[in-house]
Amino acid sequence: MGISGAQLERYLPSEVMPSRRKSIELSESEIDEYLQTAHTLIIVSNGLRGFPHPMPMWFCADSQRNCYCTTFAKSQKVLNWKRDPRASLLVESGEQYAELKGLVIYAQTEVIEDLASVIDTLVNINAKGRNLTEEQRQGLRRSVSSTAAKRIVLKFVPEKFISWDHAKLGGRY
Repeated sequence: MGISGAQLERYLPSEVMPSRRKSIELSESEIDEYLQTAHTLIIVSNGLRGFPHPMPMWFCADSQRNCYCTTFAKSQKVLNWKRDPRASLLVESGEQYAELKGLVIYAQTEVIEDLASVIDTLVNINAKGRNLTEEQRQGLRRSVSSTAAKRIVLKFVPEKFISWDHAKLGGRY
């Protein structure tokens, strides 16, 4: 038995509040800054049996907002993306509701197996947020090279962004 229109009206406010969705979205420059300062990206592939396969990964992003991670070539997520390149990505922060900030990215995944790309990506991820001299960067390059041969790069090419920053509400919900 369903609810009639008259019954439903009792449960709805007489004036529908306008959506504040637009007021909490991140601007283009805020998205760029968030991608450059955040360290952890939750990457979600589609598993073989249809279940989402989420994993937290350190990442870096380029000026076109492509996101990059490295992982072991034989990992489940690589097999998932070779089968289905669609990805959902999440960057989030905030400890209190009024601080919640996030960015969902729907993307296509490219699996890159080039050793030089793996090393460059590992260096960029580990150098993120740090001002390194060229000598420090070369030291980091030598350091990451020992595991690079077993790894690949996951490049996420964004198609759509969904964002929010509850701090923009000023404590009013």
